[in-house]
Amino acid sequence: MKLFTPAAVVSTLAVLLQGAFATADGLERRATVCNGHAELCEKSFGAVTFVGAHDSYAIGTGLAANQDQDITRQLDDGIRMLQMQAHNESGVIKLCHTTCVLLDGGTLEDYLTTVKTWLDANPNEVLSLLICQHRQRARLVLLAPSSPRSGWTRCPMPLRRRPLGYTEWPTLGALIDSGKRLLTFIDNQADSAAVPYLIDEFTNIWETEFNVIDATRFDCSVNRTRGDTATQMFMINHFLDKIVLGAPVPFVERLNVTNAASGDGSLGAHVEFYEYGGGSVFQVAADINGVTYSPSQAIATPKGSSASSTSTGSSSSSTGNSGNGASVNMFPGGTPLTLSSLVAGLILAGGALVL
Repeated sequence: MKLFTPAAVVSTLAVLLQGAFATADGLERRATVCNGHAELCEKSFGAVTFVGAHDSYAIGTGLAANQDQDITRQLDDGIRMLQMQAHNESGVIKLCHTTCVLLDGGTLEDYLTTVKTWLDANPNEVLSLLICQHRQRARLVLLAPSSPRSGWTRCPMPLRRRPLGYTEWPTLGALIDSGKRLLTFIDNQADSAAVPYLIDEFTNIWETEFNVIDATRFDCSVNRTRGDTATQMFMINHFLDKIVLGAPVPFVERLNVTNAASGDGSLGAHVEFYEYGGGSVFQVAADINGVTYSPSQAIATPKGSSASSTSTGSSSSSTGNSGNGASVNMFPGGTPLTLSSLVAGLILAGGALVL
């Protein structure tokens, strides 16, 4: 008996990858603006800092929610890495938070359809996905090519069997020129020989601690990896929880502190409820990348929370816990981060995915 036979998802992902990894007319092009900035076109993917959304699909106002803006708005506002938790529910891959009873974010098929629509409308953007397989049972690797037209047999980027060092990744300009603009990482059971577009996370990226409930514990220590941290990209998890009925939930009341560009417990990094702080998480990433943060539209207004959204780039000092926030992911290895640099909102490295 097969654990997973999602023909519809296979079809949708095939179209998504075909559209994201190939130019529309097959002609060579030369990107002049990459992820909003000409300065980023010549930078390696492993040398650019991206802001990512932790549990991007967990949208709502309940205790299990980690975001309150839909996927399209997250991307429009500047999120460039989307993290999700995949569950195998009777042969259908769904995006749920711990269990689908607690929070059901819909199917992976619908989610990726939304992502494809956004990619089609934004041809000069490079986007990453991080798929976490719940208890290693989603078995995404079983999504083998269903037909030659699927495009799944093509490697979405110059990926080798061995992990890539952070300096070896293609530039944003090269990814855009080739049409290979979607990079998909998976936390376990990656098989590059069978499914080359699913990139193993922990041999390419190391992470800091997550599920922090004390703001003083935000640091840069390696928490999870299966590779050489000296050459890996890295992901800084920066979202704060509090304990409610014995379980960790987002500390929404302190979001403006956690998401601020500076101050005690602050840092725009791998975040939850990214819009708190009025764009401060994106300002941090822009500063790291050496570009000017100039959004084309106002950042979304927070929904359904008592926390204020009027915070500017800094916050007052706080001795208590700060709130849930953003996260910076995939920084290149070899550049040390210190707690003081986190508190100041000045990360001394590029190449990060921010969740």
